[in-house]
Amino acid sequence: MDEAEAGAGGVAQPVGAADAGRRARLAALRRSYERSRLLEADLAPDPFTQFQRWFDEAVEAGLTEPNAMVLATAAPDGTPSARTVLLKGFDERGFVLFTNHGSRKGREMLANPRASLTFPWFEMDRQVVVCGDVEQVEREVAAEYFASRPHGSRIGAWASEQSSVVPDRATLDERFAELSRRWPEGTDVPLPPHWGGFRVVPGTVELWQGRASRLHDRLRYRRDGGAWVVERLAP
Repeated sequence: MDEAEAGAGGVAQPVGAADAGRRARLAALRRSYERSRLLEADLAPDPFTQFQRWFDEAVEAGLTEPNAMVLATAAPDGTPSARTVLLKGFDERGFVLFTNHGSRKGREMLANPRASLTFPWFEMDRQVVVCGDVEQVEREVAAEYFASRPHGSRIGAWASEQSSVVPDRATLDERFAELSRRWPEGTDVPLPPHWGGFRVVPGTVELWQGRASRLHDRLRYRRDGGAWVVERLAP
C-alpha cells in the first residue's frame, strides 16, 4: 500500500496521487509568448552589435541584473557543470567574466577551454546563447577591474578559496576579519595571484525570441572564417 502525505488543506493523500498532482501542476505552467518577433531583416550584421541592442533594451526594461548569465563548463572527462555569474565586459573579441582560477569553473576553463553562456531574459521572452573558446584576460585588464570593485569584494577574493570545502561559516568570517585588519578600508588591496578574467570567444551566438504556439524565432550567428553567417533554426 502507498504511504500517504498531506495534500491541500492538510488532508492525507496517497503518495502516487500526490506525485500525479505535482506533475499536473507542472504541466499547467505554460503561457503563450506574443510580445515580439525576430526576423532576419531585424538583425545587425554582427552578433556583438545585436547583443548590445538587446542588452540595452533589457536594461531599459528594468530587468533584475540583465548581465546575469549561466556559464556552462565541462571537466576534462566531460562532466558538465553550470552556475550563474555576471558579465563584466564584452566587445568584438568576446564576453568577459572574472573569478578565482581555483574555483570549479576556473579549473574547468583552464583545463578544457570551451564554454557556453546563456542570458535568460524571461520578462522579455528572450534568450541569448553564446558558445565558443575560452581564453584568459590580460593581467592588466584583470587588475584594472579588480581595483574598481568595492573594498569588501576585494577582501572576499582573498578570503575565499572558492569551491573548496570549509568547516563552517565562522571560518570564512574569521578569515575575512583577519584580512580586513591587514587591508583596512581606504588601503590598496592587491590583485590575488589566483584571481583573474576569462573571455568566451564566440563561435556561435543564438538569439531566441518567444512566439505563439511554440513556433519561436531562433536566429544563430555562426562564425565562418572571418565572416558571420546567419542561420534560422527550427524551434
